Amino acid sequence: MENPIENYWTTRLAELKEALTENNFEVHIAQTPDEAKSIVLEKIIPEISPKSVSWGGSITFVATGLYDVLKSADDLEVLDTYDKNLSPEESLERRRQALLVDLFVTGTNAVTESGQLVNLDMIGNRVGAVTFGPKHVIILVGRNKIVPDLESAMFRVQNYAAPVNTMRLDKKTPCAKTSFCADCKSPDRICNYWTITEKSFPKNRVKIVLINKDMGF
Repeated sequence: MENPIENYWTTRLAELKEALTENNFEVHIAQTPDEAKSIVLEKIIPEISPKSVSWGGSITFVATGLYDVLKSADDLEVLDTYDKNLSPEESLERRRQALLVDLFVTGTNAVTESGQLVNLDMIGNRVGAVTFGPKHVIILVGRNKIVPDLESAMFRVQNYAAPVNTMRLDKKTPCAKTSFCADCKSPDRICNYWTITEKSFPKNRVKIVLINKDMGF
């Protein structure tokens, strides 16, 4: 067989799309980050015609180039929760207001082969928006986020995604030093709110773009 690695990921993503679709998610597959950006800008957004947009923390979202495009959109009310010029109080209030936008864009910490999204948040704004509030949610997912089951998902989040993010954010937590979860009581702890999203409700409210590349943490 030619291109076995390509065939492997094509097969896995197709199977995952089927599982997610059965769970009432709207699912798209992109071969590259740039294609993922095009799917969002040229297909999803025109179909839902949002008037306002915001986002939750996601390295994948930034890596696709969507953040740079959307934050400057002339035809959308933009609540930029990444704005570093905001005071802590202003930043928190903007995250609160972001729960009422027409479109919320973010990533996920893990996705199981049976089509469940698994996330762990510090503040809760990202997982809050995924579960309720914004009219539409777009979740960008690199192929490296795929895991067999819930147990694997939680292990991945606690012992990879969370430690890497504490290092990225310069948090003072045990995992930032050891790379493993210690179920800490640190004031900088980022692991506070677990969510498991079994299905999208209403159907197709949550739109997932699977990307055939390793993306984010």
